[in-house]
Amino acid sequence: MTLEEFSAGEQKTERGVRGQKERAPHAGRAPRAFAKGRSDRPCRMDKVGDALEEVLSKALSQRTITVGVYEAAKLLNVDPDNVVLCLLAADEDDDRDVALQIHFTLIQAFCCENDIDILRVSNPGRLAELLLLESDAGPALSEGAEQPPDLHCVLVTNPHSSQWKDPALSQLICFCRESRYMDQWVPVINLPER
Repeated sequence: MTLEEFSAGEQKTERGVRGQKERAPHAGRAPRAFAKGRSDRPCRMDKVGDALEEVLSKALSQRTITVGVYEAAKLLNVDPDNVVLCLLAADEDDDRDVALQIHFTLIQAFCCENDIDILRVSNPGRLAELLLLESDAGPALSEGAEQPPDLHCVLVTNPHSSQWKDPALSQLICFCRESRYMDQWVPVINLPER
């Protein structure tokens, strides 16, 4: 069977399902946020990237951020209830790092088990710019060190206030939930360049 035959068969099946009245109200349809098609997706991704930048900036200024794979694992082990967002950052070179991928898998599993939203950032260079520029202007990322050992994992905690009071964090959490609805458990975003 060729790819064209397979695609034609899927289209026929999809048309047949649309004609049935007994289907579930949301079966075969995307959530409203994605209903406009692919042309709306890049705009939405920019908004999510902007929201992520805002969340990171606030987290740095409030000192509610943990940077580094090992530091993140320690925090997740001690206090997972206060972690509201986990960022995993890797580029194409990092995708070949087996040890890092094992750490990512374990962190993802732990976050899923503890209902912590996860985002994968595809441009760690931009994430590093954000974190290091913000830390130069404000408080240091970690006491006694100018740069963290790695930026592959970033945790945002929210110990004192409700996450729903922060519109940027609310937008990220809604994006993660919509992505899970679409069976994309760890959505990948690209931070906008400035």
